[in-house]
Amino acid sequence: MTSTPEKVQRVYLTLMLGNTLAASFIWGINTIFLLDAGLSNLEAFAANAFFTAGMVLFEIPTGVVADTIGRRVSYMAGTLTLMATTLLYVMLWEISGPFWAWALVSLLLGFGFTFFSGAVEAWLVDALDATGFVGDLEQIFGRGQIVTGIGMLTGSVAGGYVAQVTSLGVPFLMRAAVLVLMFFFAGWAMKDIGFEPRRGDGTFNEMKQITANSIDYGWRIPSVKWIMLAAPFTAGVSFYAFYALQPYLLELVGDPNAYGIAGITAALVAGSQIIGGFLAPRIRRIFRLRTSALLLAVGAGAVTLGLIGVIEEFWVAVGLIAVWAMLGSAALPIRQSYINGMIPSQQRATILSFDSMLGSSGGVVVQPVLGRVADASGYATSYLYGAVITCVALPFIALSRRQRPPADEATGTPEAEGTVEARPESAG
Repeated sequence: MTSTPEKVQRVYLTLMLGNTLAASFIWGINTIFLLDAGLSNLEAFAANAFFTAGMVLFEIPTGVVADTIGRRVSYMAGTLTLMATTLLYVMLWEISGPFWAWALVSLLLGFGFTFFSGAVEAWLVDALDATGFVGDLEQIFGRGQIVTGIGMLTGSVAGGYVAQVTSLGVPFLMRAAVLVLMFFFAGWAMKDIGFEPRRGDGTFNEMKQITANSIDYGWRIPSVKWIMLAAPFTAGVSFYAFYALQPYLLELVGDPNAYGIAGITAALVAGSQIIGGFLAPRIRRIFRLRTSALLLAVGAGAVTLGLIGVIEEFWVAVGLIAVWAMLGSAALPIRQSYINGMIPSQQRATILSFDSMLGSSGGVVVQPVLGRVADASGYATSYLYGAVITCVALPFIALSRRQRPPADEATGTPEAEGTVEARPESAG
């Protein structure tokens, strides 16, 4: 089914749509769900931090699985793990489980998501290379953002409405059902193309070699290292900013039970993602360097977060949320194209997982810190702190830019353009 670039893209977009639809059923009500279960703000965001801690702990191992056993196996394992842990979340909500149980299940939820990060993106880039794709990667990743926005728009509105007319647990059951469908779809359509899985008696040794090479071709390439070090600050704040919007906007509107507003807010972010994905390849054409677009998007995003904290008006906050989400969504395909252009195929999933791990590590620290700020001084103040933390990413993007990697200017797939960095920095 995946013998042409067009077919590869269709499978990729279906995977992105299914993943996002399943996940987004609960995005509009997740924080409210945790608070309804009896957790405080600090405990709710600490539970989210355990989720991101799970991603930190398991990103590299599951990335190695994708680079050795196969990308499809990794994806299918993720669907089953997420389905099981989602059902455990519902059980804890039903019994008002203790915080330690929420922390453990959140950790396992993060484990499930790590099977996706790196694997799907690596599968796409390798398959496009193998099937002779000619074009800009930003265009494909931008379409992924558009489809992600559509899935999020549909799922978040449906999840918020269903929660309001039934209960907060039903959207989680809907997520589990869609994950089962995606398991069977991936088994049928997601064939490893342009990448040969490594199996047999030497699998463990292959895993060790892949891990070592990933460090060489990831962390020891300066341009890759610096762009990855920006991730903890941008991703960490994004985790908090999105989930804190739910209770913050309910606070601004003055109705703590208006779950539909929380769902519509998530849908607004989704709509902004669609626009951002549409704009990404067009923005790329404006800037000669990808890092120029990234610097502008991250800086403007920080300003927007600060304004959300300063102007405590519901409709103004809603508009600023849309701008913030659009900036992030437009920057993501450009960043994906940039980093994929600097890493080799055989270590791609592991290096992308390492990048995701760094972003998640920021969430482990930032979410509980900003949650504590919200408990002590209010949500508005926490957004001001988030804006400051986001700005810390800017020097790292600038340092990556200073290395002048070919991928900063290139278009097309990495192998076609010959942009992959071949020489890692000396360990000494």
